[in-house]
Amino acid sequence: MTATLPIMILSTLVMVSVLSSPTPLQSAIWQVETNQCESDCPKGDGGDARGPMQIHECCWEDVKRDGEKYSDCEGLDYSFEIFQRYMLRYATERRLGRSVTDQDRSRIWNGGPNGWRKQSTEVYWEKVQNALLE
Repeated sequence: MTATLPIMILSTLVMVSVLSSPTPLQSAIWQVETNQCESDCPKGDGGDARGPMQIHECCWEDVKRDGEKYSDCEGLDYSFEIFQRYMLRYATERRLGRSVTDQDRSRIWNGGPNGWRKQSTEVYWEKVQNALLE
């Protein structure tokens, strides 16, 4: 119990900061995904992704909590929360064997847990990087 308490506190603090305002990386990914659409965003990837951050159901399944619905991904704050949970799960130093970068986070968001290794996510990172520079 004591080992999980610091993680729960950290997770709560991260969620509070996420809901206050998006990080530069979240803003850039949001820009790339939906041109910063806030609500009623068109579904992407042939209808398989939804909400402002274009969340696939398999991504949501990985980090959902009891009582949450996939349709909740339509909300902006919830989309950022799902992004943050996904990063806390997959964009870790332990998984990557080194410090995690925004490039890693971006490519994981686009390509799944091992997206940081996939050549197919390099173009996505370039788009996010350009959005970060704007």
